[in-house]
Amino acid sequence: MLLSQLIHPEITAVLAASGHHSTILIADGNYPALNKRGPNAKLISMNLTPGVITCDQALRAILSAVPIEAAMTMETEASGPYALDGDPPVWNDYRKSLREAGSQVELKPLEKWAFYEHVITPDHVLTIQTADQQRYANLLLVVGVRMDEAV
Repeated sequence: MLLSQLIHPEITAVLAASGHHSTILIADGNYPALNKRGPNAKLISMNLTPGVITCDQALRAILSAVPIEAAMTMETEASGPYALDGDPPVWNDYRKSLREAGSQVELKPLEKWAFYEHVITPDHVLTIQTADQQRYANLLLVVGVRMDEAV
């Protein structure tokens, strides 16, 4: 029986085969996951019904399984129908989850098209498509290095 919070067999298999600098996209329910992914990325749909599961729930499971060295979000728009005043509330959830996991990683917002460019690389190994309905909930994680204490 696995000890981490992550027990999904396909996600676990992809993470076990990934390495340093591999990227993992936790996509919200509006992300075009079928056509905006890297050529090596496995797409796993975890979108049962609106809001189940959320991106933050997926993040917490991933953080229990692998080290993360970077986390990028899609920058909010300043005008138009999707504009927000300040950070989306979900980003505070991510910051809290990262801190609770002992991570010092800071969220790095990327312009929308730059975010897509970061996703569609050969390093992208996994997309977890959630049913999160929050705006700007997409999160691109970079796998870090396991830093065990010397014995």
